[in-house]
Amino acid sequence: MTTATNTLANHAHQGAQPERLPLPALLALAVAGFITVLTEALPAGLLPQIGAGLAISEPLAGQLVTIYAFGSLVAAIPLTAATQALRRRPLLVLAIAGFAVANAVTAWSGDYVVTMAARFLAGVSAGLLWALLAGYAARMVPDHLKGRAIAVAMVGIPLALSLGVPSGTFLGAIIGWRAGFGIISAMTLGLIAWVLATVPDFAGQSAGQRLPLARVFTLPGVRPVLFVTLAFVLAHNILYTYISPFLRAANAGTRLDLVLLVFGVASLAGIWITGLLIDKWLRALTLASTLLFGLSVLALAAGGAHQAVIYGAAGIWGLGFGGVSTLFQTALAKTAGNSADVAQSMLVTAWNIAIAGGGVIGGLLLDGPGIAVFPPVLVALLAATWLAVWSARRHGFPPHH
Repeated sequence: MTTATNTLANHAHQGAQPERLPLPALLALAVAGFITVLTEALPAGLLPQIGAGLAISEPLAGQLVTIYAFGSLVAAIPLTAATQALRRRPLLVLAIAGFAVANAVTAWSGDYVVTMAARFLAGVSAGLLWALLAGYAARMVPDHLKGRAIAVAMVGIPLALSLGVPSGTFLGAIIGWRAGFGIISAMTLGLIAWVLATVPDFAGQSAGQRLPLARVFTLPGVRPVLFVTLAFVLAHNILYTYISPFLRAANAGTRLDLVLLVFGVASLAGIWITGLLIDKWLRALTLASTLLFGLSVLALAAGGAHQAVIYGAAGIWGLGFGGVSTLFQTALAKTAGNSADVAQSMLVTAWNIAIAGGGVIGGLLLDGPGIAVFPPVLVALLAATWLAVWSARRHGFPPHH
């Protein structure tokens, strides 16, 4: 009897939802996101060094980023669906451990094929991790704190983009790119200990609770959120990927690094505002973020020859973009309910398709009609995004009650 009572007490403790945010556990998830983005983007800033180290060309070195995205794209949905029955914390630790192994192999490998395999493993780990993070954060808190919890868990994304990647690139150039990946691997080992010490465990889903993929996709509100994610992130990546030729065409004399710094700092402000307001104003924030991005595109198109306009537009863009991953993931977590992890894996896939599509579509536009068509294409995508959010009043992006 005592054993049974203790077991029930342990289960209750594991599933307890505090009235305050469990910050140590949420920050551990945020660091996991930080390491994921840092692992993904670091090679882009070290292509000459990696190319020299592996005796390959820079275009081949650039495929280290491509293979990572491909691994995440192909693994997110099937791997998440296949692991629904597993306990959550061991699965989270397994996903994080994939980064420790992949970055350690990247640091030591002298063979291009082995390095590519390690990067593919890192992408697979990322696909699983991104599918877990939002649902995990939401599961740790009551309903009225879910949005704020996800915002804390997602803060690693803008931090990595605005601070981590530039710092990692700087350090990699000084101490060597191999040492840079080695440091990330060591950080990951420390993160595993942090997760084991602070993050609660949760049971997986029983066979009776699990829904088929097609059923999750057709849940009311899921498809609007996925469409909004695809359209918004596609517009963002068309501009972000080709921001350098866009600025050159404006001929305003702005510095790309300062434009991206303004964007990054404003993104941090955006996620901070989102974290404060998301649980009451998710719909309004999503509409506002889309509108801000659209205004920044129009400002760049109308007054791009003036430095003040460009820096101001970059700030508005960052403010609109900073919280969108949190907004989309929170909307999907609330919409999908118990099937949140599978739905999040679909969002991860849509996000990666948008990243790849941004590079391809932007390149075709640049080589074809030219940079002048970027603003109308982006505005069209953002208008479709805004209308989709506005239309999803009942499911997906409902008004706060």
